[in-house]
Amino acid sequence: MNTTPTPAPTPSLVPSVLFVCVHNAGRSQMAAAFLTHLGEDRVEVRSAGSAPASTVNPAVVEAMRESGIDISAETPKVLTTEAVQASDVVITMGCGDACPYFPGKRYLDWQLDDPAGQGVAAVRPIRDEIERRVRGLLAELGVEAAV
Repeated sequence: MNTTPTPAPTPSLVPSVLFVCVHNAGRSQMAAAFLTHLGEDRVEVRSAGSAPASTVNPAVVEAMRESGIDISAETPKVLTTEAVQASDVVITMGCGDACPYFPGKRYLDWQLDDPAGQGVAAVRPIRDEIERRVRGLLAELGVEAAV
């Protein structure tokens, strides 16, 4: 008979980030994709929307493809209380007060233009600004960005 106790699960040492926008079809999808790509497996990444669209914005998919990141298989997800509770950092992008607040979480609000209804040319500067902010976030989290 084995009397060795089963060790308790260790808490994740990987920071967890949730990106939230209204439709989860543009800004939050780009941010999650950049963080997943640049943070590799050193950051847990989620994205959601307070009123999710049915598909990711095609101009956003194309703009990200130009950056070498394929998000064509992504689908907008609904914002849940559980997603917020499971995240260390919650970054909102135009969803206002729709995001639940929990003490002990770090909340950031990134003011960014909404790519909804825009063509690829208009999405590119938004994409580039999101990448810049994600790189800054990685530095703040102490995670070296992948090349």
